[in-house]
Amino acid sequence: MTEHNGNAARDEVLAATAATQRTMQPQAVPVRMWETPGALVIVAPLPAVTAEDVTIEVSSGEVSFRAALRSAPARDYLLDEWEFGGYARTVAIPDGYGAAAEASLNNGQLAIRVLPGRCVEPLRVQPA
Repeated sequence: MTEHNGNAARDEVLAATAATQRTMQPQAVPVRMWETPGALVIVAPLPAVTAEDVTIEVSSGEVSFRAALRSAPARDYLLDEWEFGGYARTVAIPDGYGAAAEASLNNGQLAIRVLPGRCVEPLRVQPA
């Protein structure tokens, strides 16, 4: 493939991704949440995204996370039930959590640890 054809293919993917972003609704994300002695843990599947694609916000009473649409190749799928990203979810959390948070993304699984204490101002966390 020549450089020109490579640029054309990349431009086609970028255009398809932009078009998909304009019309798609964020994909629902199932979660599991539990308390440990030192944190509230939230785990969710986020396949086909990287840590750089994910944004997590912790505020008083809730945790929100989303992952940008990574790419949308222009293909004629025979069956098309999910996108490479475009995930979003807000989860209510119990009182007493939100002082700090940390997150990781491994093997398509997002894990968020929300530490005990009052959330004074909204926090933004990037998965490691």
